[in-house]
Amino acid sequence: MTTRREPTARQMRLAVELRRLREAAGLSAREAAALLGVSPVQISHIESGLSGVSEERLRRLASYYVCTDDAFVDALVAMATDRTRGWWEEFKGLLPTSFLDLAELEHHATFLREAQFLFIPGPLQTEDYARAVYADRVPELPREELELRVRHRMQRKVILEGPEPIQYGAVVHEAALRIMVGDRAASRTQLARLLQLSEGDHITVRVIPFSLEGFAGAASAMTYAGGAVPKLDTVVRDAPHGAALVDFEAQLEAFRTLFRKVEAASLDPVRSRDFIHGLMKEL
Repeated sequence: MTTRREPTARQMRLAVELRRLREAAGLSAREAAALLGVSPVQISHIESGLSGVSEERLRRLASYYVCTDDAFVDALVAMATDRTRGWWEEFKGLLPTSFLDLAELEHHATFLREAQFLFIPGPLQTEDYARAVYADRVPELPREELELRVRHRMQRKVILEGPEPIQYGAVVHEAALRIMVGDRAASRTQLARLLQLSEGDHITVRVIPFSLEGFAGAASAMTYAGGAVPKLDTVVRDAPHGAALVDFEAQLEAFRTLFRKVEAASLDPVRSRDFIHGLMKEL
C-alpha cells in the first residue's frame, strides 16, 4: 500500500484510535503485527496515519484487541474506507492544511456546537464580514491568499445551506455582536444574516449578554463536532498557530460539561433573536 506523505486529520484520528485500542489491550506493535501476519513497520505506518488499512484487517485488529463496541468498530471502518474528495481539495497546496482539515471535519460531523466570544462563528459569517476579519490579520495577508480564505469560509456554509444540512448550535457573546468588524453597514448586514439563519429548523443561535451576572465562562473560541459515535467526537480550539483538535475522552467530557454551562448561561433562542433585533436598531 502506498505510503502517505501528509495524512489528513481524519486519517490521523483513525490511526490514533487504532493505537489506543492496541495499547488498551496490552499488546505491543510487534505482537499486533504477528497476529495480523505483517511486519511491525506496517503496524507503525498504520498507527501514524502513513498507511491505510483495509476493512478486513481493521476488523481483525479490533477482534485481537477485544473491542466489543460494534458501533465504534463500524465507525472506524467507515473512516478507513472513506474515499471522499470534498470541495476543500481544490484548496490543497493553496491554504494551510488546517483549513482543509476543518472543512473535512465539518463535512463528516453529525452535529456542530460552537461558542464564540469575539467574532461571529465562521459558518454564519457574511462575505464582507469574513473579508474584514482576514484583512485585519497580522502580518497582512497577500491579496490572493486573503481572497482564497474568504472563498474557503464561504464554501464551508454548505454544512448549513447545502442539500443535507446538519444540526448546528451557536452561542455568541454580546461582545462579538457589538464589535464592528468592517463598517456599520457590514455589521448590520451580518446581524441580519444571523437572524435569517436562526429561523432555520436546524440552526440555533443563543446570545450571552453583558448584563449576565456571575458568568466566567468566556474563553477562547471552541467548536464541538459530533462524530459517528461519541467516542469519535472532536473539539476544535483556537491555538497560536492555528486550530488544535482535542479528542481524548476525558477532555471531551470536560468540554461537554463546559458547553452545557455556556448554553445554560445564554438567552433562549427567541430572546436571543429579540436581542439581536435590538442591536440592529442601534446601528
